[in-house]
Amino acid sequence: MIFILCYRILYQMIPLADDAITRDEKALILAYDHGLEHGPVDFADVPASADPETVFDVATHDAVTAFAVQKGLAEAYYPSYEDDVTLLAKLNGTSNLWMGEPDSAVNWSVENAADLGADAIGFTLYGGANNEVEMAEEFRDAQEAARDHDMGVVMWSYPRGQGLKNDTSGSTIAYAARLGLELGADITKIKYPGSADAMKWACDVSGKTKVVMSGGSKTSDREFLETVETAMDAGASGLAVGRNVFQREDPTALLDALEQVIFQEKTTDEALAATSAETTSN
Repeated sequence: MIFILCYRILYQMIPLADDAITRDEKALILAYDHGLEHGPVDFADVPASADPETVFDVATHDAVTAFAVQKGLAEAYYPSYEDDVTLLAKLNGTSNLWMGEPDSAVNWSVENAADLGADAIGFTLYGGANNEVEMAEEFRDAQEAARDHDMGVVMWSYPRGQGLKNDTSGSTIAYAARLGLELGADITKIKYPGSADAMKWACDVSGKTKVVMSGGSKTSDREFLETVETAMDAGASGLAVGRNVFQREDPTALLDALEQVIFQEKTTDEALAATSAETTSN
C-alpha cells in the first residue's frame, strides 16, 4: 500500500516537473551551448558574447525562464547568478570539429547537475542517425535520473543522419516532436518546419509534452518575431533561442518583444511598437 501511494504521488508530480522552467505553462529558454557545438565563430559578430558573464547577464531578463549551458560554464559562472538565473543543464554536446555520423557526447551527469543547483536537464537526440539507439538509451538514463531529482527534462529533438533525406519536412519534424512524448520529455525543442500547418501538426502529436521552437540562425527582428508568433498560434509553448538573442547588439530589446509575443500573446506589430515606444521614452 505504501509503495502504491508513493507511486501515485510521484507520477502525479511529473506533469509539474517543468514548473521551474516555465511561466504560465510557457517557456523561453536561452541557450548558450554554442561555444561547444559551433565554436567561437558564433561570437564573431558581437565579440562581447564570447564572455559568458555577458550572456549570463542577458539571462537575468524576466522573459527568460531557463538558461541552458554546458557543465564548464555552469561550474564557473552559475554560482554568481544562482539567485537570478534558472539553470538548465545541457548534458550532452559535441564540437563542430567532429566529422562522423551525428552523435553527442554525454559530458555531464544528472547527479552533478542537481548538486550544482540545476532545475532541469537538456539532452540532444538525433533521431535517424546511426547512433540513435545509443543516444535514446542515454536519454533514458538521464530522464529517469532527472525524475529522481524532481528536475524537468527538455529534449533537443533534431532528426539527422545519412539516411535522412529532409530533416525539416513536416512529417520529419512531427516525428521529432512525437519522440519527445514517447521517450518522456516534458518539453521538446524542434526546428520550425516552415509553415503554420506543419507546426500545428507537430504540436498536436506531442500530447502533454510541450513543444518549443528552435531559434535557429539570426534573422531580422521582424522576421524572427513573426515566425515565433506563427509557432505560438500553431500551438507551441514557447521558444528555445540562442543566436537570435546573443548575436544582437541589444539583446534586451528583442527579449522585451519576445516576452510580449510569447507570454502576453501580442502580435509582432504590437510587440515592436511597444518596445520602440519604450526605447524612445528612455
